[in-house]
Amino acid sequence: MKTYVPKKGEIQRQWYVVDATGQNLGRLASDVARVLRGKHKPSFTPNDDVGDFVVVINAARIAFTGKKASDKIYYSHSRYPGGLREVTLERMLEQHPERVIEKAVRGMLPHNRLGDDVYRKLKVYAGPDHPHQAQQVRPLGEAFVGQKTGANYARSEE
Repeated sequence: MKTYVPKKGEIQRQWYVVDATGQNLGRLASDVARVLRGKHKPSFTPNDDVGDFVVVINAARIAFTGKKASDKIYYSHSRYPGGLREVTLERMLEQHPERVIEKAVRGMLPHNRLGDDVYRKLKVYAGPDHPHQAQQVRPLGEAFVGQKTGANYARSEE
């Protein structure tokens, strides 16, 4: 029996929406990364982009455990001497709440061209509104039907 590898035109992409209100950042990011890669599909291929689109709303209302809001620090460097920039999670949520989820999900994707292609299918919005109604978005829990992960999404959207 031969292994089935889907061709570019045969890939069926769905759109899923997830409400980040009260969700833990790491658990949300890992489930979103899994759907973006396509690991929830039987036609998953590690070297190809077979994943779906994910829209995350209410990014400003994401939950954290412990003292992460004050202790977690995001670093960036301008590559000039003394160019190290530090931003706490608390300040990042005030200024750019979308970037918190984007950085968490991006870190869970491959760090190559495939990861770049997969990352482009993530859409994050700070508030409850998004411009993707025409794509007939579904709740993220539908992607995990019959699987062990994602059970918290099925319960929260009923």
